[in-house]
Amino acid sequence: MATGRTDPQRRERILAATLDHIAEEGVAGVSHRKIAVRADVPLGSMTYHFAGIDDLLREAFKRFADQIVAVFERHLADAGTPERAREAVTDLVHALSDGPRRDLVLTHELYALAARRDEYRELTHAWTARSRDLLERHFDVDTARQLDALIDGLVLHRSLDTAPRSRDLTRAAVRRLTSG
Repeated sequence: MATGRTDPQRRERILAATLDHIAEEGVAGVSHRKIAVRADVPLGSMTYHFAGIDDLLREAFKRFADQIVAVFERHLADAGTPERAREAVTDLVHALSDGPRRDLVLTHELYALAARRDEYRELTHAWTARSRDLLERHFDVDTARQLDALIDGLVLHRSLDTAPRSRDLTRAAVRRLTSG
C-alpha cells in the first residue's frame, strides 16, 4: 500500500482502479473498500478525494469520456475533405469496435446508469455534445447527430458480432448517411 504524506498520483490511481473494477464487475460492484484495495490506497483516501460513490463514478466516467473523445479527435483532426472525413469516421468505427472490450463494457455501463439516473444522463449528454462538435467540423448539424448514433450502433454491432464485418460495409453506411 502506498504510504507517506505525499502521493500525487493517488487520486489518479483511484480513478483508474474504479474504471478497471467497473469493466470487470459492473457499476453495482463498486464500493470504497473494493476500489481502495484495487488502487492500493488507504480506505480513508476514498472519502478524502471523493465526496461519495456518485462523485467517484462521475469523475471516473468523465475520465473515460475524455479518453473516447480523444479517439474521435485523433481520427477526425486531419480530415480536410468530405471524403477524408467519411474515411475518418469509418476508421473511427473500426478503432472503437476493434479496441479493448473494456471500453465497450464501460460505455454500456455508463449508458445503463444514465438511463436510470439523470445526473449521469447529463454526463453522457456532455460527452455526445463533444463528439458531435468534432463531427460538425466536417458535416452539418443533423448529419453529425445521425453519424454519432450510427457510430454507436456500428461499434456495438461490430463488437458483439460473431464474425468480423468488412470496412466496406462500414464505409457504405457512412457514405449513405453523409451523401446528399
